[in-house]
Amino acid sequence: MPFAVTHVLASIIPIDLYRDYVTKHRKHFTLFTILVAGIAGLLPDLDIALSLIISKLGWEVPLLFHRGFTHTLLFGIIFLIPGLILWFNHNKYKKWAVLFLVTAFGITTHIVLDLIISSGSSIMLFWPLSSKTFGLSLFPAAYMLDIYAAIDAILLIGWLVHEEIKHKIKDFI
Repeated sequence: MPFAVTHVLASIIPIDLYRDYVTKHRKHFTLFTILVAGIAGLLPDLDIALSLIISKLGWEVPLLFHRGFTHTLLFGIIFLIPGLILWFNHNKYKKWAVLFLVTAFGITTHIVLDLIISSGSSIMLFWPLSSKTFGLSLFPAAYMLDIYAAIDAILLIGWLVHEEIKHKIKDFI
């Protein structure tokens, strides 16, 4: 499983680039929107904390284990559908629509990263339609910590360079 920083940055960077270079809705894509995207990139791993709390209470909840329900496309769709409904039907709720949409994006980004990069484990991508698990495990398990750290470093340095060039972040120091 990639580090938390990778999940946050992999969600923040595309949304930030979209905000900087593509969108005509800058009033809806605020810095808060980018923060929400980063937090959403961690949402699927909420199952870790919830399962610890629930197990301490002595309860057992099916699919509330790591890489259970929160690592399915359904979890992202739960946020995508209201986002699309609000975007296309309610002009005064565009900001809420964007928050739902970037949350769905962050969740999906997390799932795709886990699907591609994680070593030795897999996810039930299409649950409840199928319990078949998927996982590419592209890298050998022995090198995973080094690879995760390298991915963090590359994403962070790349994003900081972009922010310096585009927004002159040194002016805020």
